This record gives sequence, structure tokens and C-alpha cells, in this order.
Amino acid sequence: MRTEPKLTRLDRIFARLDREPERPALDVPRMTRHRVVLFGATLAFYLTIVLAVVTSSWLVRFDWQAMLFRPYQQWPGIHAFLDYWVVLGQRGPTAVMVAAWLGWRSWRQHTVRPLLAFGAALLLLNVTVGAVKYGLGRSGPHYATEVGSNEMWHWFQAGSDIFPSGHTANAVVTWGILAYLATSPRARRWLSALSAVLSLSVGLTTVYLGTHWLSDVLLGWAAGLLILLGLPWFEPPIAQAEAWLLEVRDRLLAGARRTAPRPTAVPATAPVVVTPLAAAEEEAPSRETVSQATARAPRASIFRTPNPHTTRSERTPGAPAGSRRPPHPERVTRGSTPAARPVAGG
Repeated sequence: MRTEPKLTRLDRIFARLDREPERPALDVPRMTRHRVVLFGATLAFYLTIVLAVVTSSWLVRFDWQAMLFRPYQQWPGIHAFLDYWVVLGQRGPTAVMVAAWLGWRSWRQHTVRPLLAFGAALLLLNVTVGAVKYGLGRSGPHYATEVGSNEMWHWFQAGSDIFPSGHTANAVVTWGILAYLATSPRARRWLSALSAVLSLSVGLTTVYLGTHWLSDVLLGWAAGLLILLGLPWFEPPIAQAEAWLLEVRDRLLAGARRTAPRPTAVPATAPVVVTPLAAAEEEAPSRETVSQATARAPRASIFRTPNPHTTRSERTPGAPAGSRRPPHPERVTRGSTPAARPVAGG
């Protein structure tokens, strides 16, 4: 009885790296009621943070207390590590890593939706966060001029584009898009929790380094979450863009097939040599050629006459006409008595 070999965990991992034969049925997130409620709550939290900073409420005082505490001086041993950890919130390196992963998924699943969704999320991030940054013009802790102030409306000063935190918002969107595009509910839950912890840790790292206020981190976290929650509204344009790109690809492939050069005729292997008739007659055919020709050509039937075989003595004496033997005057025919030769001098 034959049994199938049991696949190990490593075998299953390598099996998932292969390209799927057909495009799988992808679970596209929809704007459900639960998602709308979360979007509304996050938007309310976003507006509350902005209002609290603009009115110089208790949140601004807490920002100053955290800044004057100078965490990088309290725990200097982790400064070198956090200098590298904060890179997980920079747009360039993280976008390259996530785009490479989503590109492989697009190739494996025969679709460009993951890349299009990631591009749409980054575009929304640049537009929304960038507009608020330059619209409010808040200066960072290193550029603060008055203790206790909210440092707002400094449009023409250096470092006046830190509210909300771009590192935090970018970490939420970049790592959260992996949870948004997950293919199973379990993977979506785990990746959502991981991206939330990662984005908050990146934001708190900027507070430790003294580059952002704590309210910047809270607003950046809310800004990134709003983009992920509202991304299903942009799924119809993403689907249309995917269909257009696939149609363009099919047209280009069809045109490449039509313009491909046709295969040329194969030249003769060797020229045919014509031998003159006289030279062909002078050349004796080889034994192998004769045997092959004899084997191919059918032999004609030979019918012998019923006459009895004549003995050698009954054959016609003398050489037949046209014989190659020259005539001799003293030659006699077989069977006759030879004449006496004259004796010389007698």
C-alpha cells in the first residue's frame, strides 16, 4: 500500500513560494458598518487632537513636560538602537521593502491589485498629511521659541512641518497595508496588531529622540489609521485601473507576437554534385552500392529452357566470331588429326 509523503513545515513554505496556476479569489475589503463606525471614531479623535493643540490645552502642557524630561538623557543606553529603529517609519526604505513583497504577491496571484492599493494609500498619505503639516505650521521641540506655547502658525520657519508625525503615519500605512491585503481573517488580525504596535513604537522613538511632540505622534497615528479605514472607498477605481493595465498588457503582447520575425527557411545541407556520364561509367561501383541496389530492385524471374545440357565436347569448335584470341596458322581444331610437319632439309 502506497502512502503519500508527509510534507514538513519547510516543504509547505517552499510550496507557497511557487506561482499559483490560476488567479485566486481575492477577498476585497468593503466599507461595512463596523468600518464606518471605526472611521467616524478615529476622525473624531483626530479633530479632538487638533483642537486641543490649537487651543493650547492640557495636551500642549503635557508635550512640554515630556520634552523637558529629555528621555534621551534619562536612558542613553538605547539611543544607538533607537536611531536604527526609527528607520522603520521612514518612507523610502519601508516603501521599497513593502513594494518588493507586494510585487512578489502580484506575480504569484496574477494581479496588480496589491501594488495599486499600496500606491493609492501612499498617495492619500502624502496629500492628507502633507496638507495638514504645511497648513498648521507647527515647529518641533528643537525649534521651539516660547515655553508653554503650542508653536503653531510658523509657516516660514525651519522645522515647522512636524504636526502630525510623518514617521508615525507612514509606519501605520506602510505596515498596515499588509494587514489590509491579508488573505485570511487570522492573518489580518495578527498583522493589524503588529502594525499598531510597530507604528506606536516608532512614534514614541521620535519623542525619545526629541524630534516630535507627543501630540504629533497621536495625530500621526490617527491620520494613518484614517487612510487604512477609508481605503475600501477607493477599491472601485483600483479595480478599473487594474482592468485597464491588464488590457494594455494584452495588447502589447499581441502586437509583439504579430511583429515577431518569422523563422527563415533552412538551407540545404550540402550541394548536389553532378558527375559527367563518361566519368561515371569509368568508375566501378563499390561492392556496398551494388549490394544495396540489388537488395532494393526486385529480381526478374528466370525461365530456363528444357533442353538438356550439352557437354563440352559437343560445343561448337573454335572461337566464335569476334573472339579476342588472334588466329594462328598452326592451330587445329579439337578432335581432328594434326598434319605432319615438313622436315627441314629433307
